Amino acid sequence: MSVGIGAKLRIIRQQWQLSLREVEERSLRFAKERGNLSFKLSASWMNRLEREEHELSLNKLIALAQIYNLRPEQLLRSIYPGDPPVLPLGQLSCPNATMLLTEGPLEERARDWLPDTLGINRPPDETTLLALGDRSTVAPYRRAIIGERDRTLDPMIPPGSIVQIDTQKRAISSRRDWTHEFKRPIYFLMTRESYVCGWCELDKNSDWLTLVPHPLSPASSRRWKYRTEIENLGRVVCVAIRFAE
Repeated sequence: MSVGIGAKLRIIRQQWQLSLREVEERSLRFAKERGNLSFKLSASWMNRLEREEHELSLNKLIALAQIYNLRPEQLLRSIYPGDPPVLPLGQLSCPNATMLLTEGPLEERARDWLPDTLGINRPPDETTLLALGDRSTVAPYRRAIIGERDRTLDPMIPPGSIVQIDTQKRAISSRRDWTHEFKRPIYFLMTRESYVCGWCELDKNSDWLTLVPHPLSPASSRRWKYRTEIENLGRVVCVAIRFAE
């Protein structure tokens, strides 16, 4: 049995941990930025769309592509035959949930901000503008975006930040030889429910892992059974921080 467009969009919305009301709010911001209220999606309209009771217009498809980090042509190909035109994307939005980036506009923007070679090469002596369009791939590196609800290391690493992860550095360091918070190892981890990013501590038997928030963060520490309830995907080696909206 094939899955309809509405069902696919509902799955994506749930992955982003967005409510229908939050989708409506984000679409309204996007519509105001474009100066065209036809991009606005009401919560009731979205509910009917996800139940396959509405057709998807072009402007609303563009708005959903913006919100869900999808290319509009990915949806168009599932509706119309042939190759649809490449449609422009506006400013990329930040998901509520922390997500591991694998494809789509967010991954492409993250690759531009954080080339794979950035974690390998020694930083230049002088501030340097990095060239865009580097698509070279170095296997150990992955990128992720910190979700709006993940305040673990806020304000040091606020929501919307792009992190680069070295997946070969999975051992949780037990040494406390760091001299300040910027030297303290940061890890990107996967639980059964979501991804998390932050400082980590293991108990003396390495049975329990505690995610440690920044002292100024509103988040609380959290604890999981190590390797059973949580897995370390790697160590964060580079961060691109959004300082302003």
